[in-house]
Amino acid sequence: MKQRLVLLVSLLVVMGLLLAACGTPKQQATQAPKPAATEAAAQPTKAAQPTQAPQPTEAPKEVQPAKEIVFYNWSEYIDPKVYELFEKETGIKVVEDNFSSNEELLAKLQGGATGYALIVPSDYTVKIMIDQGMLAPLDRDKIPNLKNIAPRFRNVYYDPGNKYCVPYQWGTTGIGYLSDKVKKPESWSVFFDPDPNAPWYGRMTMLDDAREAFAAALVYLGYDINTTDEKQLEEAKQALIRAKAALSGYDSDTYEDLLASGENLIAHGWNGDFLQAMEDNENIAYTIPKEGGVIWVDNVCIPASATPEQKVAAEMFLNFILRPDIGAMISEYNYYATPNKAAEAKLDADFLNDPSVYPPKDVLDKLQFIKPVGKAESLYQRMWDEVKAAP
Repeated sequence: MKQRLVLLVSLLVVMGLLLAACGTPKQQATQAPKPAATEAAAQPTKAAQPTQAPQPTEAPKEVQPAKEIVFYNWSEYIDPKVYELFEKETGIKVVEDNFSSNEELLAKLQGGATGYALIVPSDYTVKIMIDQGMLAPLDRDKIPNLKNIAPRFRNVYYDPGNKYCVPYQWGTTGIGYLSDKVKKPESWSVFFDPDPNAPWYGRMTMLDDAREAFAAALVYLGYDINTTDEKQLEEAKQALIRAKAALSGYDSDTYEDLLASGENLIAHGWNGDFLQAMEDNENIAYTIPKEGGVIWVDNVCIPASATPEQKVAAEMFLNFILRPDIGAMISEYNYYATPNKAAEAKLDADFLNDPSVYPPKDVLDKLQFIKPVGKAESLYQRMWDEVKAAP
C-alpha cells in the first residue's frame, strides 16, 4: 500500500513537471511585454506630478546713457547755455573739444582717436566718413525731432535721408573786411592779384583749410572748385603762393577777432564768424565776391567708435538741439542759418531777411558745394603743403 502510494505520488509529480514545461513557452509567446511608459506610469514617482511651465527669458536691459560725453566741435559754434540746459534736463554733462578744419577732424579720427560722442564735419567730410565706415547710423526712433528739419536738408547728396547725421547749420564762405578802412572787395583778386601799395597788403588772412583755400583760388580762376585736373590745381597753387606774400597768416580760429581789433583789414572766412564779430566792431562787413564762393552744411554725427552708452546720450543731445527753441538759440548765438524749419519761427524777421545769413537767389546761384574728390584729396593736400612751405 505504502509502495503504491509512493508510485502514485511520483507519477503525479512527473506529470506536473511535464505540464509546467509545456505551458511556459506558450505563455511567453502570447503575453505582450508591458510598454515602458505603462510601467513608468504605474510607479508612484514625482514625474507623475503636473509639469511646471518654463520660466520666461529676461529681456535685455536697456542701455543707460553715459553721464558725460565729449563734443568735438568748431570753436565758438554753440551757445554754452545749451550745454547747461541739457545737463539740467537730463543730468548728462557735455564737454567740448575743438578743431580748426575738416582735415584736422578727419586725420584725428583716422588716426584712431576715440572718446568722442559727437563730431561736426562739413558736408563733403561726412561723405568721406560714411564711405570709410567711420560714422554710426542714427536710431531715428530716439530722435523724433528730426521731423523739424527743412525738406531740402533731408535728402542731401552726402547723406541721403539723414541716416548718419543731423544737419546743424549752413552758411557761406566769403570775405570779411573793415568797411571804415577799406572799400568793399568785389573780387577774389584782392588776394590773388595783391597790390603791394594797398593798405591791406600784409594785413589779410586766409583760412587754414586746404579745400577752402583752393576753392577760393579755383573760383577766381573760373574753375570748378572740385576739379581733379592737375594743371588747374597747379594754377590755383601758384595763385595761392602769390596771395601768401600779402597775408599776415593762415587762420581758422581767430581771424574775425583780429579783424575786429583792427590788426587785420581783410579776411577770408565764414559768414557767421564775421557777423558775430560785428558785436565788437560795427564796421565789420561781409561780402561774397562776384565770382562766387562756397556754400556748406555742417552736421552733427556720432563716430562709429562711440560706446553704446555714449551713443544713447548723443542721440538725446541731438534730439534736444533739434527743438525749435534750442535751434533758434544756436543760430542767434553763432549767426548762421538753421536747417531747422521749426526753429525759424522762433527767429526775428531781421535775422531771416539778412542777406549775409540767407543769401538771395542770384548769389546762391554762384555758390558751389565742396565735394569729395577721391584719390585727388591727397593731391590737394600735397599742393597745400607746398603752398605753406613756399617762401
